[in-house]
Amino acid sequence: MTLTFLGTGTSQGVPVITCNCEVCSSADPRDKRLRCSALLATRSGMNILFDIGPDFRQQMLRHHVDHLDAILITHAHRDHVGGLDDIRSFNYVQRCKMDIYLNSEARTAIERDYHYIFEPHVYPGLPEATLHTVDKPFVIANDINVTPIFAMHKDLPVLGFRIGPLAYITDANSIAPAELDKLSGLDVLVINALRREHHFSHFSLPEALDVIRAVAPQRAFLTHISHEMGRHADVSVTLPPNVQLAYDNLELTL
Repeated sequence: MTLTFLGTGTSQGVPVITCNCEVCSSADPRDKRLRCSALLATRSGMNILFDIGPDFRQQMLRHHVDHLDAILITHAHRDHVGGLDDIRSFNYVQRCKMDIYLNSEARTAIERDYHYIFEPHVYPGLPEATLHTVDKPFVIANDINVTPIFAMHKDLPVLGFRIGPLAYITDANSIAPAELDKLSGLDVLVINALRREHHFSHFSLPEALDVIRAVAPQRAFLTHISHEMGRHADVSVTLPPNVQLAYDNLELTL
């Protein structure tokens, strides 16, 4: 399998509009971050997307993605679902609805915010999606086994996902011990780390490193990174050997 980081930034991305800090002014391409998303290409040729934020169109064009088989939604904040309208291109080419997997809270929000997709009157050319509410392990297209990881984003329930040796968790600040147990034996853990200082709804860098130590994956990659974290080059040298800051367009082979 191959995991491509399409975006590794926060809701504002990096650089942040109007900001002239050293990170937002950096010439290092690893400090340029679109909103958080990743694409998993499986051995069987499936493309599975983690979140569909407002940079979705740009990300699909940048990586020449010509088919998309399923979307896994961590939660329904706009920086993670704001690109949903642009699934229309895949609907048209693939001639089918898009399968989207999410929790009940995200389903309620999407059905409200994108109500025109789900209304009984069918308007030609609208996006088409089938929503699957997740509360236990599930299978995508009779091929890919997925284990949901239940976490909290302050007081909002969010989902992480484990597929084989990979787990992807973002916008969490609390994971119960029973859920951490689902992460044993990982090759790769992707987890959010907003900044070095504590935050009320996201893991900070020290908190993310605590989770990594508890889970003990072979490799860990930090995502959903704000400009407050510091420059990629400066932060990278402070991390444990098996931990890296992810960056846009990074590809991992699992």
